[in-house]
Amino acid sequence: MIILLDTSTPECRLTLIDGDQRYEDSWTADRTLADKLIGYLREQLKAQNKTWQDVTGIGVFKGPGSFTGLRIGLTVMNTMADSLEIPIVGETGDNWKESALTRLTSGQNDKLVMPLYGREANITKPRK
Repeated sequence: MIILLDTSTPECRLTLIDGDQRYEDSWTADRTLADKLIGYLREQLKAQNKTWQDVTGIGVFKGPGSFTGLRIGLTVMNTMADSLEIPIVGETGDNWKESALTRLTSGQNDKLVMPLYGREANITKPRK
C-alpha cells in the first residue's frame, strides 16, 4: 500500500493506493494536526484492513503551503518512512500525486523530504 498525503492546508488530504484500489479521504485538521495526524492515519489504514507494516511507500506534497502544516506532515511522514525503512518522495504542483506514484513505483527514494514554503517564513520577533 502507498500513502499519498497533503498537509499544506487546514484540510488534510489522504490517498491510499493498494494495487488497483484507490481510497481517498480528507479531514479538517485545523489546529489539531500535530495531535491527531498519526491516529487519523492509523484509523484510515484500519478501515482498509491494513497496518503500518503494509505500507510500501509514501508520497507527500511538499509545498508550497502552510508553514506549520507542511512542517508537521513532513516530519511525521519522514519519521514513518525512516522507521519502516520504506521510500518517501516529495512532489509539488497540480499533478503531484501522479508524479509521486510514478517515482515510487520506479524505485526512487528522496530519503528525506524538505518542505517548500513558497516564500520566506514570517517569524515574529519576541515582544520582550
